[in-house]
Amino acid sequence: MKLYSNVKSAIFEAACLLYIFLLVYAAMNKGLDFEKFKVELGQSPLLSAFAGWISWLVLIIEFSIAFFLLFRKTRAKALYAGFCLMSMFSAYIFIMLNFSSFLPCSCGGILEKMSWKQHFLFNLFFVLLGAWALWLHNGNNDSKNRRFGISYGFGLLLSVLGSTVVLLALFFSSEEIMQHQNPFIRRYPHHPATLTDTLDLKYNSYYFAGSGNGNIYLGNLTVPLYLLSIDSLLHQRKIRIALDQSSFTFKEIKINVDPPFFYLTDGRTPAVFKGAVDNWKAELQHARAPYFTNAVPIDSFAVAFNGISSKTGDNTLGIFGFGSQPKAHMAPELLQKQIDGVFDTEGMLHYSEEMKRIVYLYAYRNQYIVADQNGRLDYRGNTIDTISKAQVKVAYLKGRSERTMSIPALNVNKSSSVCGHLLFVNSNVPGRYEQKEVWKQASVIDVYDLRRKSYLLSFHIYGIGDQKLRSFMVTPTHAYALIGSQLAVYRLGAQIRKEMGLNGIRK
Repeated sequence: MKLYSNVKSAIFEAACLLYIFLLVYAAMNKGLDFEKFKVELGQSPLLSAFAGWISWLVLIIEFSIAFFLLFRKTRAKALYAGFCLMSMFSAYIFIMLNFSSFLPCSCGGILEKMSWKQHFLFNLFFVLLGAWALWLHNGNNDSKNRRFGISYGFGLLLSVLGSTVVLLALFFSSEEIMQHQNPFIRRYPHHPATLTDTLDLKYNSYYFAGSGNGNIYLGNLTVPLYLLSIDSLLHQRKIRIALDQSSFTFKEIKINVDPPFFYLTDGRTPAVFKGAVDNWKAELQHARAPYFTNAVPIDSFAVAFNGISSKTGDNTLGIFGFGSQPKAHMAPELLQKQIDGVFDTEGMLHYSEEMKRIVYLYAYRNQYIVADQNGRLDYRGNTIDTISKAQVKVAYLKGRSERTMSIPALNVNKSSSVCGHLLFVNSNVPGRYEQKEVWKQASVIDVYDLRRKSYLLSFHIYGIGDQKLRSFMVTPTHAYALIGSQLAVYRLGAQIRKEMGLNGIRK
């Protein structure tokens, strides 16, 4: 009996020593590179919203448990706390493996070299070791105390379940905060977009004109009546657009390709031409189009546009129908003035064919607008950064008849693209728990679900040489980026394709 008691005591002491070694080692590695640990925890799908205080709490708990394991009087309670902590870690990894779309790493040293499955088995070993040692220490095998031992074992099982419930509560709370009250924490899943190829275009004057029929189309600012068609194998074909009015005077041409049609617009002339992609011949739709800054087609007989209102002098959105009865309908209530009504409301105009909705993203604040084809507001959404007011300073010249920016404004959203019901935004503002070194090399794309009004994830598009992203366009399968004179092609990962879906998307 004495021998059996000595064996139980030895197992208990060995378990305590192993727990001390594990907890001190893990805590030291986290503490020595604490910023990295906090960044990785901040990108966890389970704990993103609570990474700030949880990162400190984990370190304090690990060191505290290891400290109290050193003393005989507190050793049993400390081992029980360690058992609960390892149970929670194991539940965390199990949820990540089975329910998470991406897997960050939140450990260091040797543990960082393990795969997530290996790490789960490693943690599970310590859970079972702790449970065994505690059961041997507190329960006996004689008939008098066997009932207590079974009861204690049942209590350990309840502790495991309790730890899992706590973690699930944190997970669901974090999900709600991240999707609808995001505290500016980005999520970077593994391989959301993979670079597959690059193409040297020779010039940096190209812009994205559209996509369809397996091709993407690039316009060129220096040769405005030419398009470059590029197929999936990166084969190039030059296209020259023919107009029904060869003597027309243009000032600022922009081409939009939306098969089976394409549109040539010039808001400073102003004019809207329309043609078919099977012959690339365009006809003037109406001689009295309104002046505009940007325009995007919303159907075969109308474009959405933004421009300066002749009544208020402010930037405004509108719809120009060029069918049998051409008419411009203004929607002045959509853009909200903060400072001057012009610079502070600048932005990017898109149209979601799947949703049949106009999407406008402000350049200098964290807001976008979703409206129907008649210019009626659906809702105002927010990007995850915290800049709610445009940081713009305006100087007035020539007796206030001209205005200009007195200092460069903070460009919050540099470029964007809409595909289906997803909005992709090239943000210019670093979030919490992000490494400055990465921002020097790459551009961040944030992805939003316009139907659920929520943030989904982020990914990087790395620069080429000393050049960073100029603009980009997303299709259901790929993201295309213009970087200097290079066209970079990225294949979208399974998570984005799953979020996007293909139903209802024509492009």
